[in-house]
Amino acid sequence: MSAPTDVVVRREGPIAFVQLLGADRLNPIGSHTSSALAAAVRELDADPTVRAAVVHGAGRAFSAGADIDEINGFSGGDDFSRFVKGLTDALELIELSPVPFIAAIHGPAMGGGLELALACDLRVAGRSVKLGLPEAKLGVLPGAGGTQRLPRLVPHTVAFEMLVTGRPITGERAYEIGLVNQVCESPDEVLAAATSLAQEIAAGAPLVPQLTKSLLAETISMPLYPAIERERDIATELFTSEDGREGFASFVARRPARFRTDRS
Repeated sequence: MSAPTDVVVRREGPIAFVQLLGADRLNPIGSHTSSALAAAVRELDADPTVRAAVVHGAGRAFSAGADIDEINGFSGGDDFSRFVKGLTDALELIELSPVPFIAAIHGPAMGGGLELALACDLRVAGRSVKLGLPEAKLGVLPGAGGTQRLPRLVPHTVAFEMLVTGRPITGERAYEIGLVNQVCESPDEVLAAATSLAQEIAAGAPLVPQLTKSLLAETISMPLYPAIERERDIATELFTSEDGREGFASFVARRPARFRTDRS
């Protein structure tokens, strides 16, 4: 079996870069990758100085999807179920993390690769890169959240079309339908744009992205008015926080805010 895609983490100040390291095979995601990704997320969660994380792939792809070499060796459905659960659990950690995650999609993001990007909070993509869930062409469906996260981000009919045809879309089309937050003219610009976005987040009050992330997750299925009540609770918590007081004081004094530098 070919070497599995590894996951490496590097730091630039408050920004963490999480890289899929399997460029020779377009960064396929296997069981080892899922475990390494989960470990990386836990590492970042435990470090309050990490203010944002950028996920990207080595070489010319973000990730071509699940590791077909590994899947080809499965003896049945139990093996496949365990495989998918490993990736699903890792992606759940990204969603539950207090750290905002940004997917820098400079090359193809297919199948499990796109599912990884969907689990991130923000996405930056090259205009011509391909994004898709091609599982339908193999007679199956995505198993790591693709059928659930995609229709929460784009119109239902668009998600349905992508899921049943398996056709990929371009980064430009992904931007048009709201699947990605920012599109770049060339793949070379993607990582820089994602880094700039991470730096902008890191320059703000650390509790804002953390509580925004948890608030949206908590209220996504709630009726409107109970959700607004919960919003009011969080807004009040932030208003009375150290950074909230500093933010208002700096605005009144017409000076730059001096927010805390960690999430603790």
